[in-house]
Amino acid sequence: MRPQELKLLVIFDVIMTEKSITLVAERLSMTQPAVSNAVSRMRVLWGDKLFVPDGRKIQPTTYANNLWSKVRDSLHNINQAIEPEEFEARSAKRTFRVALPDIVIDALWLDLRKLFEKEASGLNLHAVPYTIASTKSILDTAEVDLVIGQSNRSLENICTEHLFNTSYVCVMRKGHPLTKTHLTVEEFSLAEHLLVSLSGDVSSPTDQALQQQGFSRRIAFTVNSFSSAVPVIKETDLIAILPTELLYNYLACDELAIIHPPIDIPHTSISMLWHKRQSADNGLLWLRKHIKKILVKRVTHQVNKVHRFIDS
Repeated sequence: MRPQELKLLVIFDVIMTEKSITLVAERLSMTQPAVSNAVSRMRVLWGDKLFVPDGRKIQPTTYANNLWSKVRDSLHNINQAIEPEEFEARSAKRTFRVALPDIVIDALWLDLRKLFEKEASGLNLHAVPYTIASTKSILDTAEVDLVIGQSNRSLENICTEHLFNTSYVCVMRKGHPLTKTHLTVEEFSLAEHLLVSLSGDVSSPTDQALQQQGFSRRIAFTVNSFSSAVPVIKETDLIAILPTELLYNYLACDELAIIHPPIDIPHTSISMLWHKRQSADNGLLWLRKHIKKILVKRVTHQVNKVHRFIDS
């Protein structure tokens, strides 16, 4: 391979990551015309259009995606060997993309922003929609640097670090008929349920626990974010099984009845996940360290307070 082609591959790698000529120019300290000229040379050398406009961004062609899948890890390894990435938070200029559910944003984002303002004012943090099914693909294609979510099985080339186990409680409006007696499994199964489903799937660990006891339930309503669940619960006769951490902010409003479920629902393991190519990324190591510190402290406090509320 000629040296100019290797240089083009480096630019191509950054374009595939950023999906923006403007951002590529900023990251590589090039002018936008210089990046555009490099793209033109790539098209001639590789015989493909490579990128098509998509609003303010650009999207890769099938050829570009296939090429990147073959070269991106090798390019990263070469770069790390020749010039290991240094990271100084106070002077760093970088954007991190993290896929995570809204419940984790509520527990994490404000504290991270305060940290950035104090120690790393040049860093940007962008939240990306999260689903379990998309975890591997968005890490493989570098659409995100990090995923925070469920980690129920090992994924090829994906590294994980456990953060916490989330537990669940049963929630309904204050004054709901089911709050008048000790809630039985049969009463629970006959109620109309709201389910938070980030993927659209209407099966959950709750249903599996019910089936083990010979019961089933009716999912009468679904939402695709945790923040949407509580307002609906407060104004209707729906009940829901929700993560304990979500209810912390609602304890003071006294509009919800929060009780222990009448069935044992398995804990869910919440982890950070990243591609192995970024295992030595000092910037991501810094971010992961602070995410773990913030989440473990906050979630432990929230869960303890909710359980004290239920048991009081």
